[in-house]
Amino acid sequence: MAGGRGAIACGHPATRDAAAAMLEAGGNAFDAAAAALWTACVAEPVLASPGGGGFLLAQPAGERARVYDFFAHTPGTRLDPADVDFHPIQADFGTTRQEFHIGLGSAAAPGMVAGTCAFQRELGRMPRPEVFAPAIACARDGLAMNALQAYIADVVRPILEATPEARAIFTPAGGPPAEGDRHSMPELGAFLETLAHEGPDLFYRGEVAAAIDAACRASGGHLRRGDFEGYRVERREPLAVDYRGRRVLTNAPPASGGLLIDFGLELLAGLRGATDIDAPEQALRMAAVLDATRQARLDAGLDAGVTDRTARTLLDPGQLERYRALIAGHPPSHRGTTHISVIDARGNAAALTVSNGEGCGWIVPGTGFMLNNMLGEADLQPRGFGQWPTATRLTSMMAPTLVSDRAGGELLALGSGGSNRIRSALLQVLVAHLDGGLPLEAAVERPRLHLEGQCLEIEGGFPAATVEALQRQWPEHRLWPGRNLFFGGAHAVAAGRDGFTGAGDPRRGGVATVVS
Repeated sequence: MAGGRGAIACGHPATRDAAAAMLEAGGNAFDAAAAALWTACVAEPVLASPGGGGFLLAQPAGERARVYDFFAHTPGTRLDPADVDFHPIQADFGTTRQEFHIGLGSAAAPGMVAGTCAFQRELGRMPRPEVFAPAIACARDGLAMNALQAYIADVVRPILEATPEARAIFTPAGGPPAEGDRHSMPELGAFLETLAHEGPDLFYRGEVAAAIDAACRASGGHLRRGDFEGYRVERREPLAVDYRGRRVLTNAPPASGGLLIDFGLELLAGLRGATDIDAPEQALRMAAVLDATRQARLDAGLDAGVTDRTARTLLDPGQLERYRALIAGHPPSHRGTTHISVIDARGNAAALTVSNGEGCGWIVPGTGFMLNNMLGEADLQPRGFGQWPTATRLTSMMAPTLVSDRAGGELLALGSGGSNRIRSALLQVLVAHLDGGLPLEAAVERPRLHLEGQCLEIEGGFPAATVEALQRQWPEHRLWPGRNLFFGGAHAVAAGRDGFTGAGDPRRGGVATVVS
């Protein structure tokens, strides 16, 4: 591939710089993705943490693509609800408030450390301590708080102040750091340095597992040492669909986000491609596809879990044709997550999406990081809180995605944060770029739609005629005044005959760079 060492898109300048340092030192896309992720634990600590989990869609050059599933796993036993540390807090987004549940009883077994160490060891080229080095330096020296991270910290302030240990790390001056304030995490830096030398056994068979076990036994958490010792990174075949001459690979079951994106693309593939990407008819069609996808999700019972069988059923040609007919019937007028994308000059591609939920409020002693609250996420608890199946990998909307051109042209890596808005964000970016022919940056920045129940969320920036058509077709709607992080954060990179390009989503502080 021509023109430079590679391209990176992610959610913070320090995360980007860590990845760039790996490419400049001779590492590959997987070294860069791992270094970026460890640094995100410092630079984006509400969104990424050693106490969380995620997915990597990896395309090693000349090899088959594979998914590394290191998402959260439910504990092997459930405590009596009366004995569980589990309580609600209110997160204040300014325009709205949302309830989250935190406490030790909201934590599932984390896979971040196991997964990141595994994929970097198996696919990377650099020594593990070098991959950790940028994160350790950032934690020790501190970073200036940017506007997005300051806003996120203020939104989840009740979580960051839930325990004395959390307050000491995140609100040492009596409140969350403001934009421009320098914030360091020396205890996390020391832990990452030890982890770099000792490896994941420190986490899953050593001091970390022992500390979490002891705290959960004493204070109402479900996790036990056996949940850590039994944790396994799952390697899966990605879901694959052909879309207008391209091969689209995305996250596989039991995650549901990739399946729903594939469903949307399959619906669109049976319809005529876009002519004028800005025409009101195209926005109406996208809204109809989002509605069909929402209905299909309910009909297939995906919230209760995804299997290969449900995937085959949803993508069955007859099933797709039924939903296409619903779309054609529309008249023409009609959770805390971050993502890292890297492609290198050798043709390796990494699409990496991770989450810590919002965090459970409890800091693992001596480590400086907060455990996840995945058992407190309503999106992941369709049966109700406390009814999760034991010893089971949780489903997720995270959908790291790769797209290749059969003619050997463009290779695209992308993904998004944004909980259940991930699928709608990625579908719209893909359609704008692949069908509409928009450059990557324009496709990412383009205004988006999202369907929440029967309410169509309309991001600011659409032409007036499009907004009017959408409002007529969807009486229940909300028009947002401008771009907003509610609509996800799609970070994307591409490699082609003319070199590398990248786009970081401005909705979530996204940055991108081409490393020369």
